[in-house]
Amino acid sequence: MRFLTKIFNLNDPGWGRGQGGGGNEPPRRPPQGNGPPDLDQVWRDVTGRISGLFGGKRGGGNNGGPIGGGGPSPRQSKIGFGVIVVVALALWLASGFFIVQEGQVAVITQFGKYNSTAQAGFQWRVPAPIQSHEMVNLSQLRTFEVGFRGNARNRVLPESLMLTDDENIVDVQFVVQYRLRADGAPDYLFKTKDPDESVRQVSQSAMREVVGTRSMDFVLYEGRTAVAAEVQKQMQQILDRYQTGIQLSSVAIQNVQPPEPVQAAFDDAVKAGQDLERQINEGQAYRNQIVPLADGQSSRMLEQAEGYRARVVGAAVGDAARFTSVLAEYRKAPEVLRERMYLETMQQMFANASKILVDTAGSNNMLYLPLDKITQQAAQGAMRPNPLANTPVQPNSPTPLAQPAPLTRPTPAPNNTLTRDRGSR
Repeated sequence: MRFLTKIFNLNDPGWGRGQGGGGNEPPRRPPQGNGPPDLDQVWRDVTGRISGLFGGKRGGGNNGGPIGGGGPSPRQSKIGFGVIVVVALALWLASGFFIVQEGQVAVITQFGKYNSTAQAGFQWRVPAPIQSHEMVNLSQLRTFEVGFRGNARNRVLPESLMLTDDENIVDVQFVVQYRLRADGAPDYLFKTKDPDESVRQVSQSAMREVVGTRSMDFVLYEGRTAVAAEVQKQMQQILDRYQTGIQLSSVAIQNVQPPEPVQAAFDDAVKAGQDLERQINEGQAYRNQIVPLADGQSSRMLEQAEGYRARVVGAAVGDAARFTSVLAEYRKAPEVLRERMYLETMQQMFANASKILVDTAGSNNMLYLPLDKITQQAAQGAMRPNPLANTPVQPNSPTPLAQPAPLTRPTPAPNNTLTRDRGSR
């Protein structure tokens, strides 16, 4: 180190002054002049000292010529060379230290071939040119757009126009997000030439395949989520087969619509379909209202018919049972039962009739009293006001008496008289 200090001592006042000496005598300051040292002279002085360290002669002077002095001993030369080698080796080994940030890994290659993967932290590798490393960010979420750039208005039609199963064209715009797997950094760097561009091409291929097997209405309306999930599944299978080391995070469809030139016609068709659906729903609602009501009425009529049937059948069975019982009694006493039946029938017939039946035992002559007229006149007289009720009674005057009605002989009324001769039956 002492020799190196002498060589690279920038504080030496003799540097660039043309003064050098042999042995251990330090160079002296020039007797005159205090200007800056000449660069050429400084370079010659350094080269002279290095050559003197390895056994050569040191030269100096303002003119670059030798000014005398002898070189170091062989032992000193070996020590100096060894020190330089050790320092150079230490600096070379120290160049192998590096720091891996959190969320990153370092892929270490040896002579260009993959060797190992270094995790986050302070790491070391064999310095170049034996080994080298490349940082790969695993936590970064990479995103790219297909069919548009920035917003939906900036369309990229060669990417977005796709053919459906029913031979219609749709404009599909979607976004793909992905990141690298924990062990996918070597595959990402060495198995694929341009993995990011490969992901873009795989996404377009998978989307076209899935859309090509679906109808236009399915892609536009109810099938967006299903289409995105199917595309993500197929993309992941293809990327794994290519060994890209990429893990898909999501595939999101941003916008799906018909091509712009046919947008107006498509909107009209959609409105017509909506009107058709609305009318179908209204008819279904009317059916749901009428059919249960008709079913209720039908059930009610069936129940009423069943009740009427049960009532009629019951009455018929009762009448038959009654007739059977009457027949049995008639066989026991025909005359008595005949008389009873006659009387019951007459009673039912004249129960609500304004007729009077008089049964004569010996002859048909009879005196008829118009009892119905008398009853009707009595009822009308009860409703008339009594004129004597408001007549004041004088003291010591006799109370007026009601005059009795004259007796009259009733006139027979053939129309209101029914006679029955017991012997006529």
